[in-house]
Amino acid sequence: MISFPLQQPVAIFLLVLIVILLGPLVFRPLKIPSIVGMILAGIAVGPYGLNLLERDTSFKIFGEVGILYIMFLAAVEIDMFHLRKSSRKGLIFGLLSFILPMVAGIFGSRYAFGVSWTTSVLIASMYASHTLISYPVVSRFGLSNVQAAVIAVFGTIVAVLLALLTLAQVVSVKVNGGFEVAGLWRLGISMVVYMLVVGYSFPWLTRRVFGHNNDPITQFIFILALVFIASLLAQLIGLEAILGAFFAGLVLNPMIPVRSGLMKNIKFVGNAIFIPYFLIGVGMLINVGVIFKGWGVAWVAINMTAVALSTKWLAAWIASKLFGLDGADRRLMFGLTSGKAAATIAATMIGFQYGLLTEDIMNGAVVMILICCIISTVTTERAARKIRIRITAEELSHDELTPGEYARQVVAVANPVTSEGIMRLALFMRAPENHNHITALFVRSNDDSRVVQMGRNALRSAVSVADGMDVDIKTVERFDLNVVSGLTNVGHEERATEIVIGLHRKSNVVDTFYGNMIEQLLKSTNKMVMMSRCFIPVDTVNRIVIAVPEKAEYETGFQLWVMRMANLGAQVAARLVFIAWPATAEFIRGVIEDGRFEVRHDYRTMDTWDDFILLSSEVEEDDLLVVVAARKGSVSYSSDLESLPIFLGRHFTRHNLLVIYPRQF
Repeated sequence: MISFPLQQPVAIFLLVLIVILLGPLVFRPLKIPSIVGMILAGIAVGPYGLNLLERDTSFKIFGEVGILYIMFLAAVEIDMFHLRKSSRKGLIFGLLSFILPMVAGIFGSRYAFGVSWTTSVLIASMYASHTLISYPVVSRFGLSNVQAAVIAVFGTIVAVLLALLTLAQVVSVKVNGGFEVAGLWRLGISMVVYMLVVGYSFPWLTRRVFGHNNDPITQFIFILALVFIASLLAQLIGLEAILGAFFAGLVLNPMIPVRSGLMKNIKFVGNAIFIPYFLIGVGMLINVGVIFKGWGVAWVAINMTAVALSTKWLAAWIASKLFGLDGADRRLMFGLTSGKAAATIAATMIGFQYGLLTEDIMNGAVVMILICCIISTVTTERAARKIRIRITAEELSHDELTPGEYARQVVAVANPVTSEGIMRLALFMRAPENHNHITALFVRSNDDSRVVQMGRNALRSAVSVADGMDVDIKTVERFDLNVVSGLTNVGHEERATEIVIGLHRKSNVVDTFYGNMIEQLLKSTNKMVMMSRCFIPVDTVNRIVIAVPEKAEYETGFQLWVMRMANLGAQVAARLVFIAWPATAEFIRGVIEDGRFEVRHDYRTMDTWDDFILLSSEVEEDDLLVVVAARKGSVSYSSDLESLPIFLGRHFTRHNLLVIYPRQF
């Protein structure tokens, strides 16, 4: 017998899934954003609506996970280049988003509601705090790295942290009768220790786990565990879990490239289950009926909503004027910072629990949360759509590379152990907007069943990597006279811009560093040849150190390899360090700036080849050393490059290495 509210776990989960599935279908024709739709659906099925569901433990757990997921996604999707670039602006906006609502809230609540100064500060902290409830909209439009979005996200952490500290002091005044200066010092010291522990231990641990385990499910569970460890530790030192989740996202950001299977899994699970569960749970808290119980609640709700929204809008307006942003950017900042949920709900419950808020004010705050969530989502969606149209128009008008000039890579694989790493490296060197397929090639010159099976397994591994990054892949198994012939022929057939292969491993003492096959390949083709050997996943490297020979800028393929390195650095969030002659460094800087690559790039001066030998000693085992070589007879070739294979084979046997031979006429 089924009774309401539902008690059976299967029935509860089934109803939630139906709401998640049908919600967008019902609300989309009504022009209601899906986030607002989920909240309204929560109101409808919750205890203050049709009473089909009660807000049991599952909604509390999944709701908490959902808000942590939103904060984690906001941090992990931001490009660290953009975050550093906009950190000062984000700090200013965060202070504005905190100070303006606090000042207006303290005096407005004192005289509008006739409450004590302590209660006025508590209500003001509710105005100052906000939740990135509409951030999934920004993510859906691909605007995570737009300046306005980055500023708003950074400002959110500043405002929420200050609001939560204010809330803690209000409780201290209520319980202890005064401020606890010692408590603030303890919290400050604990925060520093927390940031150092998480900031250093998480990347180290992640590199070790990812270096020994490529299973996407294991990696996803591991990342999720780290997020919750950071959140729990934040709670233990007196902070909110959402701050811990955000900081975990910042720390793990370089380990999770945007175009990777891991990021795809993180987004899928969050958007499919956790975030909708959170939004439905927020709706179940809201009792719209309290508005009609009397003028008192309606007056409080109108007043609180007006102050909360107007001060957040004023903060966004002032910031947009200071930073030279347009109206759409201003509305995006306002939309992201006007939503109320986690921190505001916590402040409301704590205030009511300690007798600081009357029932009318508590009910008015709940109504304010609903209205702010709706306005936040609608404003964010409209602003995001306008910004996306503007960015698309700018891209079309800008003289970008034509699709025919994008990377058309042939990746040679033969060993399933190394094929994933080679394919991942090649994919990260592609421009995100490149829609050309990538070719995975296995060449064999005999019918040895063991070789054939290994080659086919290598192709399957390469395909799984490309599928995880949503890149079209063409697999070719070719029987040819030898590997060089097969590579050269397929390269011409596919009109390849470059050939990516694994670096040769010496089999005996008399064997050369490159091996006979590589030397023959360099003589057989003028295309760019890239030879890779990575002991750790390329997306976990700290720096990419690139040694460039003198006069490299005069080679035909100069711009091509610089663009590949810029793409690689941008997508794995690694800093590029070029060791180059001063004149060459200026050309490299010009290619990166003209291509509008958003990547950190530093330069070390090299006046002789001996300088490279000295500087290369600074390369760590979690760096990627890239050496730009040159074919004999080319402009940048010199006698120093003759000893390069011996030098690399002697001193860099345990380092991640990429050797590039640029394209020539």
